[in-house]
Amino acid sequence: MKKILRMAALAAPIAGSVVLAAGVLCYLAGARVNTSKSIPVGLYWTSDRPVERGAYVVLCPPQVGVVAEALRRDYLPAGFCPGGYGFMMKKVAALKEDVVDISDAGVAVNGALLPLSAPLRQDAAGRPMPRYQATHFVIGNSEVLLMSDVSSTSFDGRYIGPVNRAQIEAVIVPVLVRHDERPPHPPPARPAQHH
Repeated sequence: MKKILRMAALAAPIAGSVVLAAGVLCYLAGARVNTSKSIPVGLYWTSDRPVERGAYVVLCPPQVGVVAEALRRDYLPAGFCPGGYGFMMKKVAALKEDVVDISDAGVAVNGALLPLSAPLRQDAAGRPMPRYQATHFVIGNSEVLLMSDVSSTSFDGRYIGPVNRAQIEAVIVPVLVRHDERPPHPPPARPAQHH
């Protein structure tokens, strides 16, 4: 019996090290795991695809007061991004020249109301939620608006506003995800170009 316990005591750290090494190698190769409610839960792979409307992305959040407060309130995890924030995974809802309106009804892009986008007035603890200061704006050349289309409680563009494209680490592609949250919706139409 002692021999079995001794072997188990030796095997456990070795097995743990193997699992940790495999996780690090998968991460370095491009694997990303989403456990939040912002996009479908599951395994994603980084890609060199372009940032376009409807794509899922992984990014470091902007270093702004509203994000620092979100970290303090545990809306976001701590991590290795500047400011001590964890990575965020969101869906690209708006790009350059898209017109965005934020109201109590939700976020509209080019006049189309996004699903599950109504800003919450307060969080689960009863604290007032922040509001992005602009209610009508046009996405700039180097900006994107990132949202969730599977969760009405996601901390996203309805509170942060647009973010700089440079903060995006990569477009991520679903590999093995759970789709029971909400079916995907088509992206909103772009406004007509007037010359």
